[in-house]
Amino acid sequence: MGSSELYGIATVGYIMSMIVYIVYLASKNKAVGKVATSITLVSFGSQTIAFLLRWIEASNMGLRSFWRPPISNLYESIIFFVWCLILGYLIVEFKYKNRSFGAFVTPIAGLALAFIEMSRMSKAIEPLVPALQSNWLLVHVMMSFLAYAAFALSFVTGLIYLILKTEKKTDAAYIFWTVTLSAIIVLLLAMGLDYMKFKLIVSSQQEFIKSFLLRATLASPSTGVALISWLAAFGLTFGVWKFGHVLKKIIISFNITLEMLDEITYKAIAIGFPIFTLGGLIFGAIWADQAWGVYWSWDPKETWSLITWFFYAFYLHARLMRGWRGNKVAVVAVLGFIAVVFTYLGVNLLLSGLHSYGDI
Repeated sequence: MGSSELYGIATVGYIMSMIVYIVYLASKNKAVGKVATSITLVSFGSQTIAFLLRWIEASNMGLRSFWRPPISNLYESIIFFVWCLILGYLIVEFKYKNRSFGAFVTPIAGLALAFIEMSRMSKAIEPLVPALQSNWLLVHVMMSFLAYAAFALSFVTGLIYLILKTEKKTDAAYIFWTVTLSAIIVLLLAMGLDYMKFKLIVSSQQEFIKSFLLRATLASPSTGVALISWLAAFGLTFGVWKFGHVLKKIIISFNITLEMLDEITYKAIAIGFPIFTLGGLIFGAIWADQAWGVYWSWDPKETWSLITWFFYAFYLHARLMRGWRGNKVAVVAVLGFIAVVFTYLGVNLLLSGLHSYGDI
């Protein structure tokens, strides 16, 4: 069994654990929670072994040096991000003895892995392009994705904080979290429908992004289908807004406190921010100088990395220097991860620049 098969097992496992965690959140059955954790652990083990096998396979094929980890293209980086995210989640679950976070973390992993399958991106082991043949690759990319995983955890806990803290449906923070959560659900459903409709005709990720992403629903060439899809999306958002108190009651029943959420959000950002500053920006600038002869060129990836950095710098400044607490910093944590997602995927797939090798 090779790395591809083990990655496949991990993908199915994470999607299964996502479903079981959501069932656990709804049922509060401890046995269901244990099953969800067990599936996640098995999937994480499978992915870890697959990661190591791919590393060895690339070296044995002579396509990459043994010292080059398999994190050099979009497929490998997404896989590594999911690995870091699940590792961080498992640490949080065992430290705080609370499985309910899994219902919010695993959908992020599921969405990332589903994107791999739907976009038909290449999974082949290929030689590194010249820009990636640098000793700074390891520290730059690995540290960036470790930080991304930490920011993803802060996104989850920040979002749950808003769910628990907000009371009135007319509050800006309440509307913010309902729209954010609804957007995630709509995106998962829309991409699932894309996959079912176009999986047999999509041949590459570029073709998927340019021609088929959301074309089964929200961006359908059929005006009727698009209209119905948008109405359904607004209807789902309205439903989440209308019955958000139900989700709040469910989460409260798991003994999740605002203090716990605030602590996890802060610690995740406090850990992720210096890692991202050093690995994502400073080491990235050194790598850029080696690859392109300039430390900073305002490439779209660089620009959005800086925007992301400012979000989390503002979070820490507002919390530590201005004493911000509660909804304000939770909203910043959520917005920060939205910037991360665009930096990670949006720039690579929708914009051009020096980092265009990321879409191979």
